[in-house]
Amino acid sequence: MMEKLKISAVICEFNPLHMGHKLLLDQMKAISDGIVCVMSGNFVQRGEPAILDKWARTRLALQNGADLIVELPLPWACSGAEHFAAGGVALAEALRCDLLVFGSEVPDVSRMDAAAEALLSPKFSESFSEVPDKGLSFAQRREAALHSMLGETASSLLQKPNCILGIEYLKAIRRQNAALTPIAIPREGAGHDRAAENQEYRSAGELRHLLRTGGKLAGLVLENVCVTLEQLLSSGHCPASLSWLERSILCKLRTMKPEDFSALPDLSEGLENRLHTAAREARSLEELYSLVKSKRYSHARIRRLVMSAFLEIPSGLPELPLYLRILGMTETGARILKDATPTLPVAVRPVDFERLGGSFANLFRLEARADDLYALAFPTPFPCGRDYTEKLIKV
Repeated sequence: MMEKLKISAVICEFNPLHMGHKLLLDQMKAISDGIVCVMSGNFVQRGEPAILDKWARTRLALQNGADLIVELPLPWACSGAEHFAAGGVALAEALRCDLLVFGSEVPDVSRMDAAAEALLSPKFSESFSEVPDKGLSFAQRREAALHSMLGETASSLLQKPNCILGIEYLKAIRRQNAALTPIAIPREGAGHDRAAENQEYRSAGELRHLLRTGGKLAGLVLENVCVTLEQLLSSGHCPASLSWLERSILCKLRTMKPEDFSALPDLSEGLENRLHTAAREARSLEELYSLVKSKRYSHARIRRLVMSAFLEIPSGLPELPLYLRILGMTETGARILKDATPTLPVAVRPVDFERLGGSFANLFRLEARADDLYALAFPTPFPCGRDYTEKLIKV
């Protein structure tokens, strides 16, 4: 009888895959026998289309160390940190992974876990309610509440993007009683959307900017990533950009009523009227975001709400993903899947979703419809139906 593989999981976007991601995958390979990537599909947490489609990102991930790519479905991929983390943890747990690995500015799991425990405690609600509103955002009030409970050492973690996400992973592990051991690895290179001090580790935001402005990528990304990017650029299938969808999004929003906005996920009371008014005035997405944004509502949250409206992501969906959709695998990935005895249904082909029926099929159709709109986000659009025609990627 073959010994069970030790499996590590990472929840990711690879938007696009860069040197820091490769370093993370190499470190995961050193501590486990196989790597599962729970990867966002064609729309990401920023409320934007991914710069490369999910099939190109799957192939690159497999070429650079990953073994099994599982799609994080649209409602969780295009969501805030808490919901994003909950969906990713649920899928890693459903595959019975052993480790959950993530990069962090402060790679101290015990410190982050103490913050996670405090944020889940009844005392946090009391501390939060005692923080004066004064037009503060939820994030600012949360940080102040945590400071009152645990002090600066804990609350300062909520100022760092990867630490915030790490804390949400730990909260999700606790809530789901998941058997995942969290491992934080020091993040290399620039933070989100910041310039790199170390020229080797360019941020995904920098690379997206270079792709959209015609910058040179040679030497800044892995050679196989560079080759793929150049091929996609020459065919007009990279970079995907929100600019190609802008008027379609504005058109959609102008047809919506306040009650249509109120049906969106993660919508605070009264925000539907603000969105409705802004949609009727704005002549660009940036203007729309500016009209809606306030101290209470972050730019990222507004972007996600706008994208949810465009893609018709409803509220009231299941709290956690319903299935494991496999996008690609290596031979090791095939063994991981075979040995895992997953606790969620596994789906590869469209017929698998139709066979499952009900909510499973409806969630897949929502994904496929969104991907048909995503296909228009390129200089050279793709036709509809790629979710029905693309094959499982094997490397």
